Amino acid sequence: MSRNIIITGAGGNLGSAVVDKFKREGYTIIALVEPNTNKSVEEAEYNYEVDVTSAESVNEFVKEYQLQHGGLDALALLVGGFAMGGIEDVEQEDFEKMISLNFYSAFHLAKGFLPLFKKQGKGTFLFVGARPALIPSDGAGVVPYAFSKKLVIALAETIGEEIRNTDIRSHIFVPSIIDTPPNRESMPDADFEKWVSPSEIADSMHYAVNNRALRNMTFKLYGQS
Repeated sequence: MSRNIIITGAGGNLGSAVVDKFKREGYTIIALVEPNTNKSVEEAEYNYEVDVTSAESVNEFVKEYQLQHGGLDALALLVGGFAMGGIEDVEQEDFEKMISLNFYSAFHLAKGFLPLFKKQGKGTFLFVGARPALIPSDGAGVVPYAFSKKLVIALAETIGEEIRNTDIRSHIFVPSIIDTPPNRESMPDADFEKWVSPSEIADSMHYAVNNRALRNMTFKLYGQS
């Protein structure tokens, strides 16, 4: 029986690791990629161009998905963005950009697929937070980013309350610095061994999806940093 997972940001550093893990474990990969970029994820069985920050684009995809595929086991919401800036350095548009990339990209899809999860009586949301959203000292220099990730965490928790007495689960994964090429380039003097790897996050996501005893968990993936 086919097990389907939708992965947003599937072509990114974290997305590639999540695609690889779930592919090896026998899942059918439905990858969402940014429109008009001519990008696709070769390992995915299906690629869809969806602007995940647009309610209209997501709603169209949700309808198309249900017509073509029917059920869904897991929804991995990996699209996001990062920006530096303290309170005195940022403007309204900085918050709007981070909220669009980090919050609305998750909100639209979670809202769109929650009715399907309720109808089928099961399903797993996989949200991605960030340590600066939980630790104020970490968030001081990345204020719009931290605020937007706080919204993601609140969304995951709110959905968790709504589906508390069902077999639907809402997990959130909160990494510190992820060991990716862009992060290494921006912080060349850091100790990369202390960072959390994309494959470690992917393994945690697979474990969460396949362990029904876990209910609406927050996974703090801080490595040694």
